[in-house]
Amino acid sequence: MKPTPPPVSFLDRYDGDDFDPLYTGTVTVTGGEAVHGRASGAVRSSDGNLDVALRLPLEMGGPGGGSNPEQLFAAGFAACFHGALCLLAKRERIAVPADAAVTAAVTFGRDPADGLFTLAAHVRIALPGVARHIAEALVRNTERLCPYAKMARQGIECVVQLAD
Repeated sequence: MKPTPPPVSFLDRYDGDDFDPLYTGTVTVTGGEAVHGRASGAVRSSDGNLDVALRLPLEMGGPGGGSNPEQLFAAGFAACFHGALCLLAKRERIAVPADAAVTAAVTFGRDPADGLFTLAAHVRIALPGVARHIAEALVRNTERLCPYAKMARQGIECVVQLAD
């Protein structure tokens, strides 16, 4: 089946009182040889479509040779932003060039606020051939729509619990 983008009706405002879930992606990480998800783990989605080896990157003293949480988060952020951008552009009748690209860089680092860890995300959008003022407005509106950008700006509901 040929892939198709979601309908523009996805942009219709929701006015319900409660969160309305549309899809849940579920993945499990196991620890692997080092019994440490980040260092030697594996990521597997419940539907089997994602199966990725995790390895500590060279920059953090690891062997490399696999993916890491920052890359996976950056991939999700960039894909979501690109999709939201294309959906808004379609509604506004703005042609998105085939070589449009969203690059997300997610950096893991030390947090001076608590001495522990934090993430920083930098997102760069390339819209070759789109007039600058149109591209800027499109990116600004996409930032308001994209759930990853919203999460980075406002936070996210997060429930952490021990399994039975």
